[in-house]
This record gives sequence, C-alpha cells and structure tokens, in this order.
Amino acid sequence: MSKGPLFYAKILLFGEYGIIKDAMGLSIPYNYYKGAFQLPEEQDERTRKSNESLAKFHNHLLSLQQEGKLKAKLDLAAFKSDIDAGWFFDSSIPQGFGVGSSGALVAAIYDRYAIDKVDPQTDINRESLIALKAQFAQMESFFHGKSSGIDPTICYLNLPLLIQGKDDLGTVDIPAEKAGQGAIFLINSGQPGETQPMVNIFMDKLKEEGFRKLMKEQFKKYNDACIQAFLKGDMSPLFSNLKHLSHLLLENFSPMIPAKFHDLWKQGIDSNAYYLKLCGSGGGGYLLGFTRDYEEALPLLEEHNPEVIYRF
Repeated sequence: MSKGPLFYAKILLFGEYGIIKDAMGLSIPYNYYKGAFQLPEEQDERTRKSNESLAKFHNHLLSLQQEGKLKAKLDLAAFKSDIDAGWFFDSSIPQGFGVGSSGALVAAIYDRYAIDKVDPQTDINRESLIALKAQFAQMESFFHGKSSGIDPTICYLNLPLLIQGKDDLGTVDIPAEKAGQGAIFLINSGQPGETQPMVNIFMDKLKEEGFRKLMKEQFKKYNDACIQAFLKGDMSPLFSNLKHLSHLLLENFSPMIPAKFHDLWKQGIDSNAYYLKLCGSGGGGYLLGFTRDYEEALPLLEEHNPEVIYRF
C-alpha cells in the first residue's frame, strides 16, 4: 500500500481573531492527530468521499492555474492522475474543531505536487515564509472562504510559529515540556464549528467603534502579554493576563462559545482553577484551557474529559 509523509494538526495557542487585527499569534504543531495521502487497498465510503473532495479541490486549483492566478507552482496533472487512481487523504484530524484539518491537507498537497518547493529543513527565511503563507492562504481559502495561510504553514513546517503581523512571522522555540503541575488542555465541545459564520460575526462586530477599540487596546494587550510570558516560561504574568483574556472573550465573544460551556468558562475565572479560551474560530470544536495545577482543576473539568497537550 502506497503512503505519503505524515502531516500533523496544529493548535493556535494565542491570537484567534486577534491576528486579523494586528495582535500577535503563537501556534504549535499537535502530533496527536495526523493525515497522509494514501492509496486504499479497497474503496469504501470514507475513501471515496475523500477522493471526491480532492477532485473538487483539484478543479478549483486548475481553474486558478488556467486563469494565471494560482500563486503556487503545482503539478496538477500528477495530482489528477493520483485522484483518478483512487488516492485519498487519510486523516485522523477532526474537521471543524480548530486543529488544522484543512491546513494539513493543503500542506500535504503542496509537499507532493509543488514544483521547486520550499524545503522546511533548509529554506526557512522571512521571504520564503511570507511567500509560502501567501500560496497556502490562496489554496486554503477554498475550504473557509478566507484564510490567513498560517495553519498550512505550521502543518508544513511542523514547527511553532510566532506571528507578529501580517507579513512578519517566523519559527520560534517554545519552553520544553516538563513534568510540572501546570497543563494546557483541550475540551471537546462535542460539535464541529464552522469558520465562515464565526468570522462573519466577528467582522460585523468590527463595524462598531467600541469593539474595534476593545480589540486594539485590551485584546491585543492581554493576548500579546500572554505570548511573551509563555515564551519566557514566566507563569505569573501568563496567568494574570490569561484571566483578563478569558474574561474578555466570555463578555465579548459569547456567540463563538457554545452556550452549554458558558458556565464552565465562568467557573474557571471565578475559581482561578483554570482559564478557558477559544481554539480556532469557535462555535464548536475544541476549547483550549490553561491551569497552574491540573490535579486541582481536574474535579471541575472531569466530566468533559480534558485532553492534555502540554505540561509545565
């Protein structure tokens, strides 16, 4: 059975929505979920559906190429012959959960079919990252209507990325995990979220001057301070800014937080046992949580089966 290289999920630790408005972002690979191109031994419903969606994506890329608009140089004839042979994208990354299912697919397509592709081992500089992100943004917009290109970039490089502006991103070292009491965890809301409707709500809110001011003055301040503290491994400022950020999200992003989780979110802020934030665009999918003491927070979270992604 033929199989391509693996591409992993990603988690945006900080910066959801903020990176649209010049706040910083920090994203890390998440190797628990992964996907790869594969030729199935026998066709079934799952492989057929994936193959059909690849065919639709191929047609979209082909029409861009024929119009002279496709930014990535791709061998679409090779892509087409693989689709005709029955190849599919075999992925454990849940769709609509904010962990990069379409990002991994775009990265895998680029890796397999790009002509003169950027080598993640040797070619990583600011210019190549910006060019790669622009190519990926155009490709991924097929799935979301609009894409920053950041998810596929992380999935392709499999490295943490620090986003400091639209055209300012680079790889970054995050503190090594250690077996401490603290944890970052995911909570499954039990329902997928759709990116486009959530982004539309956000864009509508941006028409209000008060909301624009809040994003610029408060969201950016707390979000960027969280990133700086996390990268330094400085837990006191991280958690004090996280509390402000979690509260601001609950107050101003409530449509993006599934209704049944509002109380759990508030309980974290009131008890200081943990703080929740959005993971991706929200509306469903995962919530992201941070706690200084996982064992102490666990009784409050237990029924939601938290999934630990990082210990400190």
